[in-house]
Amino acid sequence: MAIEKVREYFMQWNMEDKILEFEVSSATVELAAQAANCEPKRIAKTLSFMVKDKCILIVTAGDAKIDNAKYKAHFGTKAKMLTSDEVVKLVGHAVGGVCPFGVKDGVITYLDTSLKRFTTVFPACGSSNSAIELTIDELEKYSNANSWVDVCKAWQE
Repeated sequence: MAIEKVREYFMQWNMEDKILEFEVSSATVELAAQAANCEPKRIAKTLSFMVKDKCILIVTAGDAKIDNAKYKAHFGTKAKMLTSDEVVKLVGHAVGGVCPFGVKDGVITYLDTSLKRFTTVFPACGSSNSAIELTIDELEKYSNANSWVDVCKAWQE
Protein backbone atom coordinates (compact mmCIF):
# COMPACT_ATOMS: atom_id res chain seq x y z
CA MET A 1 0.00 0.00 0.00
CA ALA A 2 1.34 3.43 -0.96
CA ILE A 3 0.77 4.99 2.48
CA GLU A 4 3.11 2.39 3.96
CA LYS A 5 5.73 3.35 1.38
CA VAL A 6 5.31 7.02 2.39
CA ARG A 7 5.45 6.12 6.10
CA GLU A 8 8.69 4.23 5.44
CA TYR A 9 10.01 7.21 3.46
CA PHE A 10 9.37 9.58 6.39
CA MET A 11 11.11 7.22 8.86
CA GLN A 12 14.51 8.55 7.78
CA TRP A 13 13.56 11.83 9.51
CA ASN A 14 11.47 10.30 12.33
CA MET A 15 8.43 12.02 10.78
CA GLU A 16 6.26 8.94 10.16
CA ASP A 17 4.10 9.60 13.23
CA LYS A 18 3.11 13.02 11.84
CA ILE A 19 1.12 11.40 9.02
CA LEU A 20 -2.59 11.94 9.56
CA GLU A 21 -4.98 9.14 8.62
CA PHE A 22 -8.61 10.13 8.35
CA GLU A 23 -11.74 8.02 8.73
CA VAL A 24 -13.15 9.90 5.74
CA SER A 25 -11.88 10.41 2.20
CA SER A 26 -9.35 13.14 1.48
CA ALA A 27 -9.15 12.31 -2.23
CA THR A 28 -10.15 15.79 -3.46
CA VAL A 29 -9.12 19.25 -2.34
CA GLU A 30 -12.54 19.86 -0.80
CA LEU A 31 -12.64 16.52 1.04
CA ALA A 32 -9.05 16.91 2.23
CA ALA A 33 -9.79 20.39 3.58
CA GLN A 34 -12.78 19.04 5.51
CA ALA A 35 -10.76 16.12 6.87
CA ALA A 36 -7.79 18.32 7.86
CA ASN A 37 -10.05 21.12 9.11
CA CYS A 38 -8.35 23.78 7.02
CA GLU A 39 -9.11 26.06 4.09
CA PRO A 40 -9.08 24.28 0.70
CA LYS A 41 -6.31 26.55 -0.58
CA ARG A 42 -3.95 25.09 2.09
CA ILE A 43 -4.23 21.60 0.57
CA ALA A 44 -1.03 20.95 -1.37
CA LYS A 45 -2.32 19.04 -4.37
CA THR A 46 0.13 17.06 -6.47
CA LEU A 47 -0.47 16.98 -10.22
CA SER A 48 1.35 14.58 -12.54
CA PHE A 49 2.45 15.30 -16.10
CA MET A 50 4.65 13.98 -18.91
CA VAL A 51 7.35 16.32 -20.21
CA LYS A 52 8.96 14.68 -23.21
CA ASP A 53 9.75 11.22 -21.76
CA LYS A 54 9.92 12.27 -18.09
CA CYS A 55 7.24 12.05 -15.42
CA ILE A 56 7.01 15.23 -13.36
CA LEU A 57 4.98 16.25 -10.34
CA ILE A 58 3.89 19.80 -9.64
CA VAL A 59 2.71 20.51 -6.12
CA THR A 60 0.31 23.48 -6.07
CA ALA A 61 -2.01 25.22 -3.64
CA GLY A 62 -5.53 23.82 -3.51
CA ASP A 63 -7.03 26.88 -5.20
CA ALA A 64 -4.46 27.08 -8.02
CA LYS A 65 -5.00 25.91 -11.59
CA ILE A 66 -2.36 25.16 -14.19
CA ASP A 67 -1.89 28.13 -16.53
CA ASN A 68 -1.23 26.53 -19.91
CA ALA A 69 0.75 29.51 -21.25
CA LYS A 70 3.01 29.66 -18.17
CA TYR A 71 3.43 25.87 -18.23
CA LYS A 72 4.43 25.86 -21.90
CA ALA A 73 6.81 28.79 -21.40
CA HIS A 74 8.54 26.98 -18.52
CA PHE A 75 8.58 23.37 -19.77
CA GLY A 76 8.61 23.98 -23.54
CA THR A 77 5.59 21.76 -24.19
CA LYS A 78 1.84 21.63 -23.65
CA ALA A 79 0.60 20.38 -20.28
CA LYS A 80 -0.26 16.68 -20.64
CA MET A 81 -1.60 15.16 -17.45
CA LEU A 82 -1.10 11.46 -16.84
CA THR A 83 -4.03 9.05 -16.90
CA SER A 84 -4.95 7.26 -13.67
CA ASP A 85 -3.17 4.10 -14.84
CA GLU A 86 -0.05 6.05 -15.84
CA VAL A 87 0.04 7.76 -12.44
CA VAL A 88 0.12 4.43 -10.60
CA LYS A 89 2.68 2.96 -13.00
CA LEU A 90 5.04 5.96 -13.21
CA VAL A 91 4.62 7.68 -9.82
CA GLY A 92 3.71 4.77 -7.55
CA HIS A 93 0.64 6.35 -5.93
CA ALA A 94 -2.99 6.26 -7.03
CA VAL A 95 -5.00 9.37 -7.90
CA GLY A 96 -6.48 10.74 -4.69
CA GLY A 97 -3.30 10.04 -2.74
CA VAL A 98 -0.60 11.30 -5.11
CA CYS A 99 2.17 13.08 -3.25
CA PRO A 100 5.86 13.87 -3.77
CA PHE A 101 6.99 11.43 -1.05
CA GLY A 102 8.22 7.90 -1.70
CA VAL A 103 7.76 8.17 -5.46
CA LYS A 104 9.43 6.00 -8.07
CA ASP A 105 12.97 6.77 -9.24
CA GLY A 106 13.22 9.29 -12.05
CA VAL A 107 10.14 11.32 -11.05
CA ILE A 108 10.99 15.03 -10.88
CA THR A 109 9.10 17.23 -8.40
CA TYR A 110 8.45 20.95 -8.70
CA LEU A 111 6.77 23.25 -6.18
CA ASP A 112 4.54 26.03 -7.47
CA THR A 113 4.88 29.53 -6.01
CA SER A 114 1.17 29.46 -5.12
CA LEU A 115 2.24 27.58 -1.97
CA LYS A 116 4.62 30.24 -0.68
CA ARG A 117 1.85 32.36 0.88
CA PHE A 118 1.20 29.77 3.62
CA THR A 119 2.99 28.91 6.85
CA THR A 120 1.90 25.26 6.60
CA VAL A 121 0.17 23.11 3.97
CA PHE A 122 -1.33 19.62 3.83
CA PRO A 123 -0.07 17.30 1.07
CA ALA A 124 -1.44 13.76 0.75
CA CYS A 125 0.60 10.77 1.91
CA GLY A 126 -0.05 8.05 -0.64
CA SER A 127 -3.65 7.15 0.15
CA SER A 128 -7.07 8.71 -0.37
CA ASN A 129 -7.47 9.32 3.38
CA SER A 130 -4.14 10.73 4.51
CA ALA A 131 -2.15 13.94 4.77
CA ILE A 132 0.70 15.53 6.67
CA GLU A 133 0.98 19.12 7.84
CA LEU A 134 4.31 20.58 6.76
CA THR A 135 5.88 24.02 6.73
CA ILE A 136 6.91 25.26 3.30
CA ASP A 137 10.58 24.62 4.18
CA GLU A 138 9.70 21.06 5.24
CA LEU A 139 7.73 20.50 2.04
CA GLU A 140 10.71 21.66 0.02
CA LYS A 141 13.06 19.38 1.97
CA TYR A 142 10.95 16.22 2.11
CA SER A 143 9.66 16.44 -1.46
CA ASN A 144 13.21 16.59 -2.86
CA ALA A 145 11.89 19.37 -5.08
CA ASN A 146 13.94 20.14 -8.17
CA SER A 147 12.93 23.82 -8.03
CA TRP A 148 10.15 26.33 -7.53
CA VAL A 149 8.06 27.16 -10.61
CA ASP A 150 5.36 29.69 -11.41
CA VAL A 151 2.94 27.77 -13.65
CA CYS A 152 -0.44 28.39 -12.00
CA LYS A 153 -3.25 30.93 -12.12
CA ALA A 154 -6.46 31.78 -10.27
CA TRP A 155 -4.92 31.81 -6.81
CA GLN A 156 -3.68 35.39 -6.40
CA GLU A 157 -5.61 37.17 -3.67
